[in-house]
Amino acid sequence: MSPLPRSSAAPTRRTRTPVVDAACADAVELARAAAEETAWPGPVGEHLGLQADGDRVVTHYFACLDSAYNGWRWAVTVARASRAKAVTVSECVLMPGDEAVMPPQWVPWIDRLRPGDLGPGDLLPTAADDVRLAPGFTQVDDATDRQMLWELGLGRARVLSAEGRDEVAARWYEGTAGPRTPIAASAPAPCSTCGFFVPLAGALRQLFGVCSNEYAPDDGKVVAVDHGCGAHSEAVVAPSAVEYAPPIVDELGYDIVGAGSIADEEALGHS
Repeated sequence: MSPLPRSSAAPTRRTRTPVVDAACADAVELARAAAEETAWPGPVGEHLGLQADGDRVVTHYFACLDSAYNGWRWAVTVARASRAKAVTVSECVLMPGDEAVMPPQWVPWIDRLRPGDLGPGDLLPTAADDVRLAPGFTQVDDATDRQMLWELGLGRARVLSAEGRDEVAARWYEGTAGPRTPIAASAPAPCSTCGFFVPLAGALRQLFGVCSNEYAPDDGKVVAVDHGCGAHSEAVVAPSAVEYAPPIVDELGYDIVGAGSIADEEALGHS
């Protein structure tokens, strides 16, 4: 007699739907008393139904009449021990229903922070594993600023990493200091040709600088080389749209005026 072949597939585990225990299902008044004790002094609403959570474990639901918890419901779980007739209350909690008003999902403070939120006296700690920063001794290459070489071990413990540099470059270039703003589109020339443009140091000098024109809207701010405004140092003053010709005096021609009209004008006080 040959042995039965073994199946290579792992046997699937079937989950059995719990059967509603009759004694626990009939314990509506016991569950209501527990809900009223927890909700006191507020009243408890009608019985909304029940659910079997396991063998001899049933949860009864009651409407919550508190106006502050609209759409919530009281959930009272009752249980019965094996071969026992007495039903006891396991727990009583307030749970949200399908139409309950829920608070928004929790967002960590680092994700809620926005530019401009930092005020005087506020501290913004930087994480030790911030990808925007790297140890100073690891960021040494031909494009590194010479000032940073002097600071190794003496000044800044961390400097801007390559990923942090790419992130800030994309943010500045796509922002209000980039070439896609209305003021840059109507500028007479880019900032790279302006005498008030001061290039940044390091690798960022290839794309950004600082505006030093006190009359420009971006004075003291970082601007892209292809940004621009109307305060360009080489901007030409546009002539007026309407030009008035100088008055012309006819010194050659003359008009003959009668002597009587002259005497009348002098009598009236006209000369």
